Amino acid sequence: MKKFIFSLVGVFLLIGCSSDNYEELPEVDNDVLHWEKPSNFPALKYTFKNNELRHSRFELGKKLFYDERLSEDNTISCASCHIRELAFSDAGKALSIGIDGLVGKRNAPAIQNMAFFEEYFYDGASNNLEMVPIVPIHNEVEMRETLPTILQKLRLDSEYIAMFAKAYNDTKMTSTSMMKALAQYMTLLVSSNSKYDKYVRKEVGGSLTALEEKGLSLFRENCASCHSTDLFSDSSFRNNGLPWDPILQDQGRIDVSGEPEDIRKFKVSALRNVVLTAPYMHDGRFKTLEEVLNFYVNGVEDSETLDPLLKRNDGKVGVVLSKEEQKAIIAFLHTLTDYEFINNLKL
Repeated sequence: MKKFIFSLVGVFLLIGCSSDNYEELPEVDNDVLHWEKPSNFPALKYTFKNNELRHSRFELGKKLFYDERLSEDNTISCASCHIRELAFSDAGKALSIGIDGLVGKRNAPAIQNMAFFEEYFYDGASNNLEMVPIVPIHNEVEMRETLPTILQKLRLDSEYIAMFAKAYNDTKMTSTSMMKALAQYMTLLVSSNSKYDKYVRKEVGGSLTALEEKGLSLFRENCASCHSTDLFSDSSFRNNGLPWDPILQDQGRIDVSGEPEDIRKFKVSALRNVVLTAPYMHDGRFKTLEEVLNFYVNGVEDSETLDPLLKRNDGKVGVVLSKEEQKAIIAFLHTLTDYEFINNLKL
């Protein structure tokens, strides 16, 4: 509806005013969603070029994310394995549990800051954020469903009919709109207000203790080559020396690339909210951060594709850290917990 401002000078002018005595204001689109990139974050990889930010699209994506009808038997949603209070990770499960109680072969990664990455999953199975949901939807041990069947279910829901129409002017309720809405929701799962963030941005609440500052210094010296930028991942695929699991037999990146040099390489995990996302590694083999650091000090296994950063000048492998230094690093990792993010009921 057009809005007008009337210029009135006294009650008598009101009677004699003509249609020229108003100024037309621009229409306000209240559906446009305004969001700013955190100042300490690198550039976006997902640019919203063909998926402009809108409240209606975010809300549609959120509804889909929590909807169990995305699985074959209507029991598993995206949120079943990605829980907000745990930074959208999987509630302490080593391996994700899907339809019919079937157990997957990998730990469900936390969903956060995905708009700043270009490749997803531990093996880089997708390089398009809008295609990411297809992987668990089609997976036989996760959701085991198809997009046409999902849409058949959703088209029976009058609320979805209205939401698709408002968000994308899509009265047919297509899979394209469904994937874009899910992507928009995931892009706005941004964790950027931890104690550490406030420290680097020099904001209130960003004071680190002496132990946390020591841990930050040690982290930058020993860990930041892989866990770089304020995303705490360089997005690369690396073999970090985990001993081979003869049961899971997960070869990692090679399953996607087909390149022999990628065997046993996995995507470097981002460490934000890492205290909340246990257990750790692609297969959830470590229950605590203490176990993780002990592995890097004492448990790294050498192999042809082991990352060169883990090969020391003395011919040994792993990272040299004392027990006290490990405690300091863990103290620092606690500063990456973003309570505003995990307690945000709008997500």
